Amino acid sequence: MAKGNGSDDVIIIKKYANRRLYDTSTSSYVTLDHLSELVREGRNFEVRDAKSGEDLTRQVLTQIIFEHETKGEGALPLNFLRQLIGFYGGGAQTFLPSFLEMSMNSFADSQKEWRKAANPMHLFEQQAKRNMAMFEQAMKIFMPTLSASTHQQNEERASLNPMMEYQAEALANMQAQMAAIQKQLADLYSKD
Repeated sequence: MAKGNGSDDVIIIKKYANRRLYDTSTSSYVTLDHLSELVREGRNFEVRDAKSGEDLTRQVLTQIIFEHETKGEGALPLNFLRQLIGFYGGGAQTFLPSFLEMSMNSFADSQKEWRKAANPMHLFEQQAKRNMAMFEQAMKIFMPTLSASTHQQNEERASLNPMMEYQAEALANMQAQMAAIQKQLADLYSKD
């Protein structure tokens, strides 16, 4: 791994036992706020234990999120946090990271489009529809019976105006998906 200042280079941050962070690319001690800024700039870094060399990047990134959430700068809805915790230890935990990464990448790409658009609300609605379609596709792979009931519900709501139809469809899809996930989790726990 390289270290340096280029956007393609991985900056190595050493974490010492006294919790201090040392940026090897600038030869200076830094804070979690500095690492947050590196993330916002799109700079890649790894945090390594100064003594053992163990990769601590995940723990430090989680710590940054925790600090933002406790400062009242929360971006994670309470229900999302509960659902996320519910996935730990279950069978869905193996699929969740790639789904969340795909969703966040899609959201980041869309955010770039929103900044350029004259009517960002229209783009937001389109993104919401794409996210729902992506989630439905993922659910079809893991739970094929869900797609048949969702299709029938969509036909029943075809007479609603477009915005109400979209909202009703999104709500119904989320409810169906949550029910299916809860059933899958219950099935997994009952097998143990």
